[in-house]
Amino acid sequence: MALHPVIMAGGSGTRFWPLSRKARPKQFLPLASKSPLLTDTVSRLKGLASVKDTLIVCGPVHAKQAARLVKGLPKANLLVEPVARNTAPAIALAALAVAAKDPEGILVVLPSDHHVADAKGFRQTLTEAARVAASGHLVTLGIKPHRPETGYGYIQVGEPLADGGRQVKAFREKPDPETARRYVESGEFLWNAGIFIFRADVILAAFAEHMPEMTKGLEALRKAVGKRTWAGVLKRVFPKLPSVSIDYGVMEKAKNLAVLPGDFGWSDVGSFAAIPEVRPADAHGNVVSGPESVLVDCKGCVVMGDKRPLALVGLTDMVVVDSGDAVLVVPKDKSQDVRKVVEALKARKRDKFL
Repeated sequence: MALHPVIMAGGSGTRFWPLSRKARPKQFLPLASKSPLLTDTVSRLKGLASVKDTLIVCGPVHAKQAARLVKGLPKANLLVEPVARNTAPAIALAALAVAAKDPEGILVVLPSDHHVADAKGFRQTLTEAARVAASGHLVTLGIKPHRPETGYGYIQVGEPLADGGRQVKAFREKPDPETARRYVESGEFLWNAGIFIFRADVILAAFAEHMPEMTKGLEALRKAVGKRTWAGVLKRVFPKLPSVSIDYGVMEKAKNLAVLPGDFGWSDVGSFAAIPEVRPADAHGNVVSGPESVLVDCKGCVVMGDKRPLALVGLTDMVVVDSGDAVLVVPKDKSQDVRKVVEALKARKRDKFL
């Protein structure tokens, strides 16, 4: 049962401006440790799968950076999308690459920009999920909720399955606070982590059944895998594939679903407000980085400084970030709105700061 990690390294990470930019989005930032999130994602798979069996999916702007960060990655395992077409086409591309070598090989689809505190527990959960996937299920991981979170989608869990895992009753969009509270109190719901495990042949069959509009394009790509014509076919075909998420295109329609609950200290590190989930805080709840950062009478702040002095006095629950050429100041509870700054800079054509 060979495992093939597929690490999704696309995305712009606009909620981490000014640290994240077009050329250096969230997955390339050392937000949870001294290493970039992408490097941490690969490292926590050690002992579960080898780098030679790992695939990275990203866009052309980030290909060299991704290859540099993942030591030992075979050149053919860097799948570069000509254009961004959401997660369904990206995963289909990876499934074709795996199926060409190992039709029943198991894909472990992982975001490149999440954090896991318990790497051993994470690997154990993935091993169990792979066993369920080997029997023909499309498996997704659900995280046991620790709070009524409105920033995540949810999975409603059903009865246990004979092959392992649980039935999926429904996928739910990000809820309002009252609905999130009801979800958590019911004990029937898990956070949707966006982590998927399935055999290459099973997910390709699912694409054929639930997204038939992709069939012609995927067949053309399948015939070109490993051949000199690959680059040309990819450039011609991939932009024409529908821009659809794997959740909407397949997972919400398929009948052979299974969800596996997990509790391994997961965080999607969705904004600066999530930094205290992945980095230690001081006695006053402040998370501080930067050699010249100084805090006086501050509580619950996230401070990320550059080389110059950055001083805060008397602030509570604030985010202050100095990237060297730009400064961000925002209340923690408004940190999701940082993307609006990026939109404003785009409107003003301030491309050098994007």
